[in-house]
Amino acid sequence: MRRVFPVAAALASLVALGVGPQQPVFRSGLDLVTVGATVLDRRGGFVTDLKADDFDVYEDGKKQVLRFFAPCDAQERGEGEVRPELHLGVLLDISGSMEEDLQLARTAAIKFLNTLVDAVDITLVDFDTEVRVALYPQSDFARLVERVRTRKAEGYTALYDAIGVYLDGARSQQGRKVLVVYTDGGDNSSNITFSETLSLLKASDVTVYSIGFLEHQSGVTARDQRMQLQQIAEVTGGQFLLPTSIKDLEAAYEKVGQEIAAQYTLGYVSTNERADGNWRKIEIKLRRPDPKEFKIRARKGYFGPYRPSSSPR
Repeated sequence: MRRVFPVAAALASLVALGVGPQQPVFRSGLDLVTVGATVLDRRGGFVTDLKADDFDVYEDGKKQVLRFFAPCDAQERGEGEVRPELHLGVLLDISGSMEEDLQLARTAAIKFLNTLVDAVDITLVDFDTEVRVALYPQSDFARLVERVRTRKAEGYTALYDAIGVYLDGARSQQGRKVLVVYTDGGDNSSNITFSETLSLLKASDVTVYSIGFLEHQSGVTARDQRMQLQQIAEVTGGQFLLPTSIKDLEAAYEKVGQEIAAQYTLGYVSTNERADGNWRKIEIKLRRPDPKEFKIRARKGYFGPYRPSSSPR
């Protein structure tokens, strides 16, 4: 299934979400606010043996009741245990500025996708001046690989539009959503701004891992693009990685794969019943005698539901 977007029209409704974005939910009888969380020890190793009772979740400083918990994929699956489906997205920059790095990016994407057999489907978004989207089930993996291999570098870079178009499609997916972005970060063709892109990411329930190809950029340009790619990832609880060789790249996608496998899913029904669309801060804490020995990587919050007040008659 392939869609080509002249993105100005396609993103109009999505950008409007900046006023009152959709609340991220996982449907399981109740509308839950869900957040993925990765826990690391002081040496940077993943902590994968935690239970629901090990976590406390706070929204705007108020403790919430945990209604849903899914252990990480690195744990043994318990009897009758249900984990949210994994939906994987890949953004592949094929603009002219990626010409020197595209072969490396294509190789990285294919190798990485080969390791994530647990994903129920993969959304491939390749972009230059235009944004093209195709959704593949795991059974169509060969077609996906062929599509990645045939991409050629040309045109300008509509990175922010590509992220927006992906998020628009991801809104209808239920479960865990992970987006991996391969780009040099130099947007020069999008209809939406970087600030609007960050707002859309904050409004989503997608975890982003951005892999930057900045080796052939000038010093100032590389610095600016690195900062933007870091923000794009970190606002969602993800990470920015900067490989400079095949060896670095293999380590990068191995790390991303480990992060995905080590992610817990926590869900709660917010005690805040207001529908004002305001930002709500989420804080996750561990019930451990030495919580400072651990680092928790997760998104920092979400936009609450929004319903416009009815006009007086």
